[in-house]
Amino acid sequence: MAREPSDEAVIAYKTILAGLLDNRPSGTRQRLAAALGKHRSFVTQVTSPTYDTPLPARHLPTIFRVCHFSPAEQERFLAAYEAAHPGRLPESGGGEKLRTLSIMAPDLGDEKKNRMFDDAVAEFVRSMASLLNGGD
Repeated sequence: MAREPSDEAVIAYKTILAGLLDNRPSGTRQRLAAALGKHRSFVTQVTSPTYDTPLPARHLPTIFRVCHFSPAEQERFLAAYEAAHPGRLPESGGGEKLRTLSIMAPDLGDEKKNRMFDDAVAEFVRSMASLLNGGD
């Protein structure tokens, strides 16, 4: 059975993502699952080219943060993602590029509390970016 062009585009961005994940430290997929609040099997389904499950756009900022994408890696991945899902990329402050900001944060000794802390910091950053870009 022939694949649809959109299937090939999904395989293209998933191939890029899988390659990047393969070059990250051991445990990255598990950390990604925890940051997304999902099971590791979900991460496998949305990042592996062998599964046709598309990667939801809302998870992209978390993937970039947890996997420490370089600007070039992020740009390459986003171009492939946009080709597969035109118009589905979330607005990120008027089309500005995202950048990675690493901070030292306390380890709260509990994975759930750490994730909640990380999510709160990420939400603060999104709110500040929106404010700076003329949002309310």
